Amino acid sequence: QVQLQESGPGLVKPSQALSLACTVSGSAITTHYYHWSWIRQPPGKGPEWVGAIDYEGNTYYNPALRSRTSISRDTSKNQFTLQLTPVTPEDTAVYYCARLRTILLGSRGYDYWGQGTQVTVSS
Repeated sequence: QVQLQESGPGLVKPSQALSLACTVSGSAITTHYYHWSWIRQPPGKGPEWVGAIDYEGNTYYNPALRSRTSISRDTSKNQFTLQLTPVTPEDTAVYYCARLRTILLGSRGYDYWGQGTQVTVSS
C-alpha cells in the first residue's frame, strides 16, 4: 500500500524559509511515470498546485510561486522536499504531498495523498 507522510514545522516566521518533507512508502519515487507533487490549501480558499518532481528528478513549478520554490528529492530515503522562501502570511495553508499518475500509465490523476500538514506563517 502506498503511503505519503508530510513532515516539517507548523509555524514559520515571515521572511524565513519553509521546508517540508514527504516520505513515501510502498512506491519508489523513481518509478516511471509518476510525478510527486506539492499542493496547498489556504484557509477559505481552494487547493493550489505548488509544484512537482518527476521520476527522473525533473521539476515543475507553479509560475506564480516559481521564484520562491525549490523541490528536490533524496532517493536513498524515498523522500521529496519542498522549500519555499521567503514566506509571507499568505503562505499559510495546509500543505499536502500527493502522487500523480501520468497519462503514460493509462490515466492521469492524483491517486495517493498525504494527510496534510498545517503551516502557519506568523511572527
